[in-house]
Amino acid sequence: MNNFGLYLMAALYFAAGVVHLLKPRIYLRMMPPWVPMPLAAVLVSGVLEMAFAIGLLFTATRSPSAWGIILLLIAIFPANVYMLTSSKFYRIPKILLLLRLPLQLVLIWWAYQYA
Repeated sequence: MNNFGLYLMAALYFAAGVVHLLKPRIYLRMMPPWVPMPLAAVLVSGVLEMAFAIGLLFTATRSPSAWGIILLLIAIFPANVYMLTSSKFYRIPKILLLLRLPLQLVLIWWAYQYA
């Protein structure tokens, strides 16, 4: 993969992490009710996104950071399923919620390119 893809990925995950910290309520809504300490989960995932994004920029930490992103994407997959199956998100078109599921696979593939 080229450097543009790497820098784009790093920028997107860093920005997402910042949003987790500045606007946690957005992500709290997406949390399945069975997740313990949802605010802590949102904040920790935001910090991890930022750390992994920075780690992508350095050769020595690129692979572990890419694997961290992959694991994070797997960990948040249940939230995407919850959004699809919960009536709480009726204002979002079902097709968009459904498309988020295979998008996770694309994001995992993208991160794997740097692992």
